[in-house]
Amino acid sequence: MAGGGGGGGGGGGGAAPAPKQDELQPHPVKDQLPNISYCITSPPPWPEAILLGFQHYLVMLGTTVIIPTVLVPQMGGGNDEKARVIQTLLFVAGLNTLLQTLFGTRLPAVIGGSYTFVVPTISIILAGRYNDIVDPHEKFKHIMRGTQGALIVASTLQIIIGFSGLWRNVTRYLSPLSAVPLVALAGFGLYEFGFPGVAKCIEIGLPQLIFLIVFSQYIPHVIRSEKPVFDRFAVIFSVAIVWLYAYLLTVGGAYKNAAPKTQSHCRVDRSGLVSAAPWIRIPYPFQWGAPTFDAGEAFAMMAASFVALVESTGAFIAVSRYASATQVPPSILSRGIGWQGVGILLDGLFGTANGSSVSVENAGLLALTRVGSRRVVQISAGFMIFFSILGKFGAIFASIPAPIVAALYCLFFAYVGAVGLSYLQFCNLNSFRTKFILGFSIFMGLSVPQYFNEYTSVAGYGPVHTHARWFNDIINVPFSSEAFVAGVVAYVLDNTLHRHDNAIRKDRGRHFWDKFRGFKTDPRSDEFYSLPFKLNKFFPSV
Repeated sequence: MAGGGGGGGGGGGGAAPAPKQDELQPHPVKDQLPNISYCITSPPPWPEAILLGFQHYLVMLGTTVIIPTVLVPQMGGGNDEKARVIQTLLFVAGLNTLLQTLFGTRLPAVIGGSYTFVVPTISIILAGRYNDIVDPHEKFKHIMRGTQGALIVASTLQIIIGFSGLWRNVTRYLSPLSAVPLVALAGFGLYEFGFPGVAKCIEIGLPQLIFLIVFSQYIPHVIRSEKPVFDRFAVIFSVAIVWLYAYLLTVGGAYKNAAPKTQSHCRVDRSGLVSAAPWIRIPYPFQWGAPTFDAGEAFAMMAASFVALVESTGAFIAVSRYASATQVPPSILSRGIGWQGVGILLDGLFGTANGSSVSVENAGLLALTRVGSRRVVQISAGFMIFFSILGKFGAIFASIPAPIVAALYCLFFAYVGAVGLSYLQFCNLNSFRTKFILGFSIFMGLSVPQYFNEYTSVAGYGPVHTHARWFNDIINVPFSSEAFVAGVVAYVLDNTLHRHDNAIRKDRGRHFWDKFRGFKTDPRSDEFYSLPFKLNKFFPSV
């Protein structure tokens, strides 16, 4: 396929020559993203693949550390419990990533902790039945078992919707137009985790952001090398430099008299993980005791599970694009959601205090490295399991200051948002119907969660505030997710506004995706998405 025409250079002195006809043509539409160095099925050489896998491990560590750091102290746990929860979350993330890349969508998607499940978990922490427990260690264990029960029940939602093929029937009606708000806000919607996190310690966060952009965007154009080194390993280079700089600031006493909050964000020795982590420990199911079940909490967790399902669908579509694969067939998306449900079940069995979804930051890393290889992500899953068992070594990397992680988010979430916008190439942007659906769904996707989140931060509870905390969560959690609101609004409008008209079908870009509606209608689907070990014979995709 021909690439987009290059710009014509104007002649000296006189008027510029008339542009050639092909230069006036818009850029051609691409089913698969070009300029990817290694696509989903082509692994890089082993040394490079191992380094790239380690980079994915470093990037997913951010969320894995931030969520337990927020939740465990509220549950009554200390540094020991925090280290064990982080180890368990890492271990289960490694297992889930392997399962997803082998039997799920088979995309190079990292399955890690999810912020969506934090609100229902906090509701369990605040439940009245734990108020009588005085010993903080016992309180932590009881709350953890409560979250485990809720997660185990909530996992059934994704398992049933995914494996029954129900999600296949829903995503069949997804067009490029309705995918744009969903995928774009799966990235852009996480803006609150970007610069606000960097600003918590600006003298570390800002240099990290600048170094990351210099290494990935500018240096490759200045230093021409045979192989892309600086852009491909920009995360390792920039994090190493800024982490060392943060260490020197800490040792040099720069934060000796700083406020405790500043110290916790800026110092490299404040996480308390290295001293608390055991040398070797293998997480195992029911390590905190038998799960306890509460119907209301299970329903609230199910609402979060459904929101995570929608967000993950957007992230899967983004990953497929950056892996230079074709559009994910609906049956494969459904299979991936089913396996993600199995992942949430494992979260509940092992006790991670959190559910799982597709890691958006790792989807952005695929874009930065231009390596969408499945093997790289499987290697990163190996690193997750390895470092979760060797606790002390894992804790060293887990103690990277949070503003460094937030700086990485600024770029990676932006890449995922941008890939969402790239699906506009299939749509007619001169159609008023397209403008209405696109503009309204993105605007509401930003505006509705803004209201819910602002209300919560001022009042301390969401706009829906009854005595049944679980009911509040069922309403407040979905409306606090940008990707969920935008995706649902766009999907409903796109499928109810005169969709049967042939011209409108073309405006939505539906005709470009027709060949991916079934698994067998495009021969490339078999190459990218078929199951390993000839399992397709027993579990055919339709």
